[in-house]
Amino acid sequence: MNVNQVFETLNTLAPFHTQMGFDNAGILIGSACQKVTKVGVALDVTLDVLNQAIEQGVDCIVSHHPIIFSGLKAIPTESVVYRAIQHSIAVISAHTNLDAARGGVNDCLAQQLGLCDIEPICLPDESTPAMGRVGMLSVPMTADAFAKLVGEQLNTRAKYVSASRMIHKVVVCGGAGADFLEPAMLAKADALVTAEVKHHQFLMAAEADFMLVDAGHFETEQVVLRPLCDYLNRELSCPVTLLYQSSPTTYC
Repeated sequence: MNVNQVFETLNTLAPFHTQMGFDNAGILIGSACQKVTKVGVALDVTLDVLNQAIEQGVDCIVSHHPIIFSGLKAIPTESVVYRAIQHSIAVISAHTNLDAARGGVNDCLAQQLGLCDIEPICLPDESTPAMGRVGMLSVPMTADAFAKLVGEQLNTRAKYVSASRMIHKVVVCGGAGADFLEPAMLAKADALVTAEVKHHQFLMAAEADFMLVDAGHFETEQVVLRPLCDYLNRELSCPVTLLYQSSPTTYC
């Protein structure tokens, strides 16, 4: 195996040409022809994740969030970029292309919440494949009951604006997807599950009697890791393992 074979396997699932213009997905550390004997999968390349990779003999990490997102002005010895290079660990990041992919972040999020009849939904100005998903709960429930379901299914404490209506049609967008609020309303959905919601967006939802759920960036995206790991294990001729990562945030 080499890095390019891992990249092409990812490209089949989540074509890299579909990444959004601001993104930096692809082979970010290492050479395409670099040998790979073991792959690790993680949401972020943190120092803890990198240390696990070193201990477990992982020589290629597939991450969701890019290890290099914007221009670097320095690479200190304690940084993850330096340490990855130092230990000859290649890094491939599949970001917005994995968000939009069939079987990617948002399909996994919709399925984790028990939605059925799942279809893509996009922003009005979105030129890439649709990022969000819309689907139906098999049984309508109150907003408070749905918030509890989200918390249980994503292992999080969701922050939300309630609604008087029963929740049946739901839009989801993992990560920072609160821009889907208006498209979700136009689609006549009853709720949006996403993360990084701003105060004015909560106010807008409350005024419209629309349920808006902020379930956490990490929590709404980590659902893709196990399916991604399983996919790579089926398609690659080397072992693939999950690199453990907990949410960086805590509640007091």
